Amino acid sequence: MSIKLFHGDCLEVMSHLDIDYTNTVLVSDPPFNIGYHYNEYNDAMHEDDYYTMLHDVFGQHSHVMIHYPESLYKHSFTIGRFPERVVSWVYNSNTPRQHRDIAFFGIKPDFSRIGQPYKNPTDKRIAKRIAEGKQAKLYDWWNVNQVKNVSTDKTAHPCQMPYEVMRRIIGVLPESVTILDPFMGSGTTGVVCAERGHPFTGIEINPKYYAEAVARISGVTAQPGLTLTPKPRQPRLA
Repeated sequence: MSIKLFHGDCLEVMSHLDIDYTNTVLVSDPPFNIGYHYNEYNDAMHEDDYYTMLHDVFGQHSHVMIHYPESLYKHSFTIGRFPERVVSWVYNSNTPRQHRDIAFFGIKPDFSRIGQPYKNPTDKRIAKRIAEGKQAKLYDWWNVNQVKNVSTDKTAHPCQMPYEVMRRIIGVLPESVTILDPFMGSGTTGVVCAERGHPFTGIEINPKYYAEAVARISGVTAQPGLTLTPKPRQPRLA
């Protein structure tokens, strides 16, 4: 298993990498362009510039994008292709937005590869299945809470992805593919890949989030050859 973590701008880093896109799936929730204050990134682009950026990063490559439904529609028209499958991720929130979509472009998810927890574990029949190591079937409606500020696994990242959402996304993809997260954040995608033995490449421009991702991913992998590039905007291959 190969895990490579890069600190820098994703477009710049990717331009220096020798990536086999025939066996790579980009998986990410990109910045939403909602005006959040990031020191290293402009989250208030003109709309045309924003979707051009997404096009440049994801292009015609196979990718899984987590975003608001209307943004995925615009992204689809920008890149000239439509998703093979769309999953709805719903959650309770104190904000007007109560769900996002997860779109699979250029790759079909296999929901038979992974299950989800039963909703009624105290039922005798369900309890028996759980004791046998079984899980409920996975469908395209995922009710998973967001990571709360009081959660024990909360990181410094304001938009941290829930572990369970990433577990399901990675779980329905082929085990042989390399996962590339161009907007790695605090590294939840990498944590899941490390635990499941997926080859993973992560890129993050923010030094604080990058350091946190390194610590989290290093904590779950015994891989001695974990590749790190500590200096931003100076990508290199180890």
